[in-house]
Amino acid sequence: MIGAAKRAGRNRLRRLGQARELRRRTPPPLRYDPSHRGPGLVYYLSPDDNKPSGGIRNLYRHVDLLNESGVPAAMLHSRPGFRADWFANRTRVAAAGEVTLGPGDLLVVPEYFGPGLHRLPAPARKLIFNQNAYHTFAEVPFDGTPAGAPYRNCPGIEALLTVSRDNAALLRHAFGDLDVHLTRVVVDERVFHPPARPAGRRIGHMPRRRAAEQEQLLHILRARGVLAGWELVPIDGLTEAQTAEALRGCPIFLSFSEREGFGLPPAEAMASGAYVVGFTGLGGRDFFDPRYCAPVAEGDLLGFAVAVERALRRYEEDPAAVVAAGRAAAERIHSAYHPDGLRADLTAVYRTYRSPAVPA
Repeated sequence: MIGAAKRAGRNRLRRLGQARELRRRTPPPLRYDPSHRGPGLVYYLSPDDNKPSGGIRNLYRHVDLLNESGVPAAMLHSRPGFRADWFANRTRVAAAGEVTLGPGDLLVVPEYFGPGLHRLPAPARKLIFNQNAYHTFAEVPFDGTPAGAPYRNCPGIEALLTVSRDNAALLRHAFGDLDVHLTRVVVDERVFHPPARPAGRRIGHMPRRRAAEQEQLLHILRARGVLAGWELVPIDGLTEAQTAEALRGCPIFLSFSEREGFGLPPAEAMASGAYVVGFTGLGGRDFFDPRYCAPVAEGDLLGFAVAVERALRRYEEDPAAVVAAGRAAAERIHSAYHPDGLRADLTAVYRTYRSPAVPA
């Protein structure tokens, strides 16, 4: 009887957690008026979340670059006056309750709201901005949903946007009837760049990612004595500028990416001159290159431990070689993931999907 009561309690807690998650993933109510004649805006719908998040930072960057390019755009939050402020921005922001969509407007919806797409106005023209294809079906149950959910049965979806070649391939495989466009991530060279002077013996890591595996890895490294003389630098809950400063102080960075759309932490670490060791998170296969970092096979804890030990030994024996590899990584990231490239990607997309009624 006690065991049954515990199971019932756990099931209730699980259902409550699922209900809360579904509420968070439900987009705010939006009005649509087919007779509405406005300037034809691109609205990027976003959760009202002010914790550091590369995904939300990317939404704001899209809006800024579109406005700079002459395409009127705005962030669309639920709460009036809300704006993410953990990074510097003057991005145009609107509140969902104060907006009326019309035929000339375009609504860009992150994959986060996938379970609640049916709540959006059916006639509204939509692009799905899927920043993590591996989360496409989160909270979208297999039982009770049709083939192609959550996108194929949602009216008004015209195309999918994503952030890596890896994710684009997965989305094209799953949704062959929808166009998929790559809009690259930006790693801002003004913020993330190598230090002026070589960093000390510090190892950067983000402790919340794959925390149990991190704990095991650190135990292994400590047991073998390889952490002696090195400082572990947990990077968590920092502003964008603080994160960049912390990364510049770490010549080695441990990547615990897992099923990523792109994998900003290791990319930002590379841009900051770090030699990155660890998991690509799949999406990171776009930029993990063994010429300037040490990719580890997914889930291979032993391989990870060996690669870290090898990197630390290399730094102790020839620090200049590790610094040079980090700078090569920074050059690669800066040359591929820059604002001009994203601006060109967005121009190509919105040349196609802006309403013909709106002047180009």
